[in-house]
Amino acid sequence: MMALAKKTLIYLIGWTFILLGIVGLFLPFLQGILFLLIGLLILSKESPFAKSILHRFQKRYPAAYQKMHEFNERLKKRFMDLVGIR
Repeated sequence: MMALAKKTLIYLIGWTFILLGIVGLFLPFLQGILFLLIGLLILSKESPFAKSILHRFQKRYPAAYQKMHEFNERLKKRFMDLVGIR
C-alpha cells in the first residue's frame, strides 16, 4: 500500500512540474524548460518513457544535463537537511 502511495505521489509531483513547464514556455516569468526537466527527472524514477527522454537529453546536451544533475543533488541534500535525515 505504501509503495502505491509513493508511486502515485511521484507521478503527481512529476506531472505537476511538467504542466508548469508547458505553461512556463508561454509565460515570461516561469522557466518552462527548467520545470520540464525537473518533472522528467522526478518521473524518471518510475517511468521508462521519462528515463529514455532524459537519456537522450544527456547524450545531446551533456553540459546542461550535468548542471541539472548537480542541481538535483543540491536539492536532495537541502531536503534531507530540512527533514532531518542524514
